[in-house]
Amino acid sequence: MAKLKRGKNGRIIFTKEMKKDYTILVPDMLPIHFAIMRQVFLDEGYHLELLDTAKEEMKQLGLRYVHNDTCYPAILVIGQFLDALQSGKYDVNRTALMIMQSGGGCRASNYIHLLRKALAKAGYDQVPVISFNLSGTELNSGFYLTLPIIRRCTAGVIYGDMLMLLSNQVRAYEITKGDADRLVGEWVTQLTGQFRKGKEFSLRDMAVNFEKIIASFTQVPINKTPKVKVGIVGEIYVKYASFANNHLEKFLAEQDCEVMVPGLLGFLMFKVDARIQDIRLYGGSRIKLAVATSLLNYFKKVEKVFMECIDKSRVFTQLCSYENTKPLVDGLVNVGNRMGEGWFLPGEMIELVKNGYSNIVCAQPFGCLPTHVCGKGMIHKIKEMYPLANIVPIDYDPGATKVNQENRIKLMLSVAREAME
Repeated sequence: MAKLKRGKNGRIIFTKEMKKDYTILVPDMLPIHFAIMRQVFLDEGYHLELLDTAKEEMKQLGLRYVHNDTCYPAILVIGQFLDALQSGKYDVNRTALMIMQSGGGCRASNYIHLLRKALAKAGYDQVPVISFNLSGTELNSGFYLTLPIIRRCTAGVIYGDMLMLLSNQVRAYEITKGDADRLVGEWVTQLTGQFRKGKEFSLRDMAVNFEKIIASFTQVPINKTPKVKVGIVGEIYVKYASFANNHLEKFLAEQDCEVMVPGLLGFLMFKVDARIQDIRLYGGSRIKLAVATSLLNYFKKVEKVFMECIDKSRVFTQLCSYENTKPLVDGLVNVGNRMGEGWFLPGEMIELVKNGYSNIVCAQPFGCLPTHVCGKGMIHKIKEMYPLANIVPIDYDPGATKVNQENRIKLMLSVAREAME
């Protein structure tokens, strides 16, 4: 066991010595994206594992150590971490946990402290918690984001967005079930192999890969029959993590729907842009402003390459660019609303409607005020602006039953099928 070093606030620092033999556990939110990004950290010498377990007991385990008024994603993630530590699979004296911090005022920044408190209560005070952030919120000598890591992770995000977009539009119509998932697996293996060699994350390389990926998905035999098209939006963790949304995408597929889930890159651009606006309005470090501005500009370049390749194919539907999302919320909500998903959430709903996915599930954790205000609170106005919009808000929390959630979604789908007929 490495000698524990504590910071000023008493937290355990993840040191360079720990990097050598510690296993870092990360909750899996986006299986495609995280599988690619995991390889980035493996290549950098980190021993990183994704937690994809999803058991009902984890919710109760989280509730045992976290107040039930706390945001649902925090309860789930903490329960998943504790379950892993109690499983006997890992040496708790050589295990660290990693959690993302956005740097804002939402739970994504604050429940790292709830996790440390829960670990202490459960008898795992020796387990260090690493903050994954771009704002310098917490620093660790044994874990830091270098420019090459950021570039590779950005490539991982955009490749993940591409594979998620194409596979969802093919999976609903594939003649041989499993073709889309098989193709995703092949590309994840191929991309991680390229990453291991230090290739395929420049803009030029990504453009070449994008075209190859698109071409491979166009070769999958499909039967393009009319289906209800459904978009999924909401709080980022509940929107993406099947553990949190009770396997929402799988359920919609069983209901014979085509699913559209907006990619992760837009959300990252929204968060970086929010940090830039905060510094400009309220002051802050010029260095952080310069870094954030450079990062946003790089994201825009990557997004442009992505969108040009999709447009060139003339086969697949995509949503609009980040900058073109902003005007969509004019008269609805101010772009200064940046807490949680902020204005970007209703912006995603509108762009889904405008691109043919007028049936929308807004997945929101009970107790998440920003999502209730900018998600559920905007639905009536969006329906006034876009009469075809058919939106259902679904609350997810430990007390909500899966049957009730699915029945409400089925009611939305019945309205969609009537409209389609």
